[in-house]
Amino acid sequence: MSLSVELIVKGYVRLRDRDALEDLLAHRRELLRQLRSVTGIDPRQAVEQITQEISVIEAGLAMIAPE
Repeated sequence: MSLSVELIVKGYVRLRDRDALEDLLAHRRELLRQLRSVTGIDPRQAVEQITQEISVIEAGLAMIAPE
């Protein structure tokens, strides 16, 4: 998994920036949707990476109480 995504999520959690985390999550979900519709290449590795990143982002969001 990407260390950069983990560091970004940790930073947003530290700042309690729920909006930024939600935007990041929406972006990763859109990437995942697009990857799943790709033809002509095997996107499995990218799908796995994005899925792991989504898990990290969701865990970060769980650490911040909803406003």
